Amino acid sequence: MLFDVEIIFRSLNLLLVGAMWTIGITLVSVSLGVVIGLLVGIAELSRYRILRLPAKVYVDFIRGTPLLVQIFIIYFALPALIGARVEPFVAAVAACSINSGAYVAEIFRAGIQSIDKGQTEAGRSLGMTWGQTMRYIIIPQAFRRIIPQLGNEFIAMLKDSSLVSVIGFEELTRKGQLVIASTYASLEIWTAVAIIYLIMTLSISRFVAFLELKYNGPKKRSA
Repeated sequence: MLFDVEIIFRSLNLLLVGAMWTIGITLVSVSLGVVIGLLVGIAELSRYRILRLPAKVYVDFIRGTPLLVQIFIIYFALPALIGARVEPFVAAVAACSINSGAYVAEIFRAGIQSIDKGQTEAGRSLGMTWGQTMRYIIIPQAFRRIIPQLGNEFIAMLKDSSLVSVIGFEELTRKGQLVIASTYASLEIWTAVAIIYLIMTLSISRFVAFLELKYNGPKKRSA
C-alpha cells in the first residue's frame, strides 16, 4: 500500500501524547507571555525613559530574531554562562514565553492606546490613581478588544512550539520524528501530525470566536 492507515492508528497514542505536550507548553508559554506582555506593554507607554527604553529594546530584539535562535541561546549558550545544564522543558518554556511576551506586549500596547483618553481622565476625576485607572477601566476594555489578536498569538505559538523538537523535547513534531525513525512511514505520520495540528488550531479558532462573541457581542454589519 502507498498509504498505510494502519500505521497511523498504531502510532496514534504516541502522537496524541505529543499533542498534549504541545498544548501544555503552549498554554504555559502564552500565559507567561501575557503576564510579560502586559508589563512590557505598559512600560512601553510609560513617560519614564528608564522603563520605556528597555521595554522597546526587548520587543525589538525578540521580534527581530528567530525563535529557533532564541531556543539555541537558552539551551546551548546559557549553560556556559551559569555553569549548569538547562532541561529541555525549561528551555522550551523559557524561550517560548519570552518570545510570546514580546508579541503580546505590542498587542497590549495597541489595545491600551485604542481606548479613548477620556476614559483615563474619567477615572482620575473619580479619585483613582493611575494604577487603579489602568486596572479597573483601561485594561478590561483593552482586553476585550484584543481577544482575536491573543487568539492568533496562541495559534502561532502552538505551531511555532514545534521548533523545540530540535533540543529533544518530545512534543507532537518530535514524537512524529521518533515514530518515523522506527516505522519509516514518513508520509503517513507527517499527514497524521498535520491533521492533529489542524484540529487543534481550528478548535482554538472556534473558542476564540466564542469568547469574542461573548465579550463583544455580534458584529454589526455595515449598511
